[in-house]
Amino acid sequence: MTRKQRTAAVVGGGGIGGLATALSLRNSGWSVDVFERARRLPTAGTALGLWPTGLGALDALGVGAQVRSLSRPQTSGAFLRPDGGRIATLDVDAMKWRTGEVGRLISRPDLLSLLQEAAGEVTFGERIEDLGALDGSYDVVIAADGLNSAARTALFGPRHRARYVGASSWRGTVDGEIGSITETWGEGRRFGITPSSGGRTNWFACAVVPEGQRDPGREAATLREWFGHWHTGVRDIVDRLTEAEVLRLDLYFLDPPLPSYVRGRTVLIGDAAHAMTPDLGRGACEALVDAVELTRALTAAPDVPAALRAYDRARRPATQRLVRTARLMNRMAHARRLPGLRNAAMRTAMTVGGALG
Repeated sequence: MTRKQRTAAVVGGGGIGGLATALSLRNSGWSVDVFERARRLPTAGTALGLWPTGLGALDALGVGAQVRSLSRPQTSGAFLRPDGGRIATLDVDAMKWRTGEVGRLISRPDLLSLLQEAAGEVTFGERIEDLGALDGSYDVVIAADGLNSAARTALFGPRHRARYVGASSWRGTVDGEIGSITETWGEGRRFGITPSSGGRTNWFACAVVPEGQRDPGREAATLREWFGHWHTGVRDIVDRLTEAEVLRLDLYFLDPPLPSYVRGRTVLIGDAAHAMTPDLGRGACEALVDAVELTRALTAAPDVPAALRAYDRARRPATQRLVRTARLMNRMAHARRLPGLRNAAMRTAMTVGGALG
């Protein structure tokens, strides 16, 4: 499309995908309105991983160098048994050889703040109830409204919804620094530890429990009961947990998959299009790639409908494969039977450059 044809876009959602898309389109000459229902960006949150694909997208957005200065490289990683024995090792050197990069860790608030500053104006505290109604006012309508996307439901119906994966997660940070990433797999439970910034360490736990189950005032105590007898790395974290710092969320993924990410001039991106469990650490990365690829399509195609069709052809198969892979990884991690077979499968997957590439 020519510059004269690039006029106006609206983005519903000011998370990572929405802000990245606004930045990308504005860099390409578009006028973009962004509406976010929250009153402000979050100021607290744990770290997220950025794999080479996500870092490449941030480079295309023009903020890669800033992200690298705010993040820390992933220098080593391992999957462990509850007794501390090793299941598999993440080959960071092999990743760097293949891609020229290693994964990096950055706090979610830091990444959001950087993207918002680079992207420019965002209207906070305003939720768009019907993105489809804006179709006549903008050349393209971008739904970045997350896991429980109202736009997805409006376009494709309630059948395509976020589905409970069967496990809940707990997460937070504690004082103290560690140098490497570990994820420990037990029977139906696991515990992850990653470096953070400011002299703190991120942690997360997952367990197979009924959807919506909560233990008010005893979440930290429950985690100590479940994980307090695991190896010293895990015990050191759970012994320091305080109830106020434990965040609990159920885990969901999009099922069944969407038949398209596009309807008319509206396009779904990020979790609205391909919500996946966090097992591959790819959710934020794929939202960033969505932003870059959508802009490329809108720049290269002769009109918006053709651009959105090209975007859908490029992104839907790739991201839906990741949703399936993350779901399989989640099932494997939480297996309560035959843990030895599961661990052997994990070693094989890592050897051939499996899930975390």
